[in-house]
Amino acid sequence: MIELHIRDTNPLVTKAMESAFADDYLVTVSTGEIFDASADAIISPANSFGCLDGGIDLIYGQYFGASMEQRLRDLLHDQYYGELPVGQALVIETHRSEIPYLVSAPTMRIPASVSQTVNAYLAFRAALAAVLAHNAAVTQRQIRTVLTPGMCTGIGEMPPDRAARQMRLAYDTVLKGKGLRDMQLGQIWGEHFELLNCG
Repeated sequence: MIELHIRDTNPLVTKAMESAFADDYLVTVSTGEIFDASADAIISPANSFGCLDGGIDLIYGQYFGASMEQRLRDLLHDQYYGELPVGQALVIETHRSEIPYLVSAPTMRIPASVSQTVNAYLAFRAALAAVLAHNAAVTQRQIRTVLTPGMCTGIGEMPPDRAARQMRLAYDTVLKGKGLRDMQLGQIWGEHFELLNCG
């Protein structure tokens, strides 16, 4: 069982998240600075190259220190040919006891608007899958609580309602077992465009 805490400084984002996750007792939503909360892992809505130098990732870089970015980029170089595409994620230790793990889950290849994409869904889905893979691989220091901001809602410029809808589908797909196995292509097509709608 994994508990999710969505925390964002933008009240429009947290309002949308509260609405999207209102029926799930394992999800809490709050407004405020991300590092005013703690968890076993925090999701970094990074770029594909692990550069923690803009948007909320700049705050991550300042909090965890320069060595965090260097270790992340070294890992990307050694295992992912230097680049982690949107739709993939990895777990890396932070060396900070209050938040032991960082989940790098790119929402964009380079800093740019992704408002007309399903990148919040892809990135959040990948992050949650990476957490489950981590837990399956270790017997100690498993991730039971996950802290995340709204995905794609900063530099990515995705409307909060759209991001919340996409994150909820990713959550249901990975943690609630509501995958796409039994859906036909026409249904998947319709769902894809529903993720791009607002309101």
